[in-house]
Amino acid sequence: MSYNKTKADYSPFSTRTNKVLLIYTGGTIGMGQNPVTKALEPLDFNHLVENLPEFRYISTGIDTYHFNPPVDSSDMTPLMWAQLVHIIYDNYERYDGFVILHGTDTMAYTASALSFMLENLTKPVILTGSQLPIGQLRTDGKENLLTAIELASDHFADGRPRVPEVCIYFGGRLLRGNRSTKRSADGFDAFASFNHPVLCHAGVNFTYAEHHIFTPDFQRPVTPHFDMDTNVVVLSLFPGIKECFLRHVFQASELRAVVMRTFGSGNAPQQEWLLRLLKEASNRGVVIVNISQCVTGCVEMDRYDTGLQLKEAGVVSGHDSTVESAVTKLMHLQARYEDPQQIRYYMSRSLAGEITV
Repeated sequence: MSYNKTKADYSPFSTRTNKVLLIYTGGTIGMGQNPVTKALEPLDFNHLVENLPEFRYISTGIDTYHFNPPVDSSDMTPLMWAQLVHIIYDNYERYDGFVILHGTDTMAYTASALSFMLENLTKPVILTGSQLPIGQLRTDGKENLLTAIELASDHFADGRPRVPEVCIYFGGRLLRGNRSTKRSADGFDAFASFNHPVLCHAGVNFTYAEHHIFTPDFQRPVTPHFDMDTNVVVLSLFPGIKECFLRHVFQASELRAVVMRTFGSGNAPQQEWLLRLLKEASNRGVVIVNISQCVTGCVEMDRYDTGLQLKEAGVVSGHDSTVESAVTKLMHLQARYEDPQQIRYYMSRSLAGEITV
């Protein structure tokens, strides 16, 4: 099956359908309490819909698609990301936007992955979920879901969608998906976008930061990508880290990329053995991306001598990327390119607003 559309076949603003596709993958929002064990466990998707009589008051039409069985987000995989891309792309012309219900633990990974896998996305894809099941009295799930649907269907007078990108909506704030990270295990404001402004505050009205919303090329069609190469590892440096352990990581034959979480603005211990391992791996074709352990700020390898030494060893800057974005971007690029130099080139450039360059 071909997934290419010609420019002649594509209209910059497709005729609006006034419909949103709600995709339920799993997560706390659709869980119930086991009467015996008291543990939370997935319920049938129909239970979720039954707990939302408010659906009848939404002017936008809503169709549903659900994973069967539902997936705990800890078990989310790149194959499931590809499934989501298929669902969205196969139904792209039938809906004005898409809402994905997803567990919070890996939501930022999925949002980041989809932002790269749905190249030149021109419609909203909004992920949301909840910290409490939707059937509980104090649930945050109803507001998150209903507002996400409204945001996915919101548009300008000419039909252009307000937020044509992959986003996370949680706790009254719409965030760019590939700039988001989970910051709280139990707060209703579970997600933050530390290095990028909030795209929309949802209060009595929607307050959009329009100049911060990603603008695709509406003259070009969306291009789906389904493959991800997972030969990547995340490595956090710390004082006292041992050479013997790192040597095993860097010398793994399958390894193609490392997301290295360094100190401050991109600094690492000035140990001869560490620089040697980095240089040997880089020369072998391993792409090593430097991101900071700080939640806010940017890697600047020209700022201190320790950063310059990493640069000379072949390490490339991840700028102000999140871990989730750096990992999924590498997976995406590795699936598309064999040449490590091409991957390094694109890691230093913004593909979907994921870094500030």
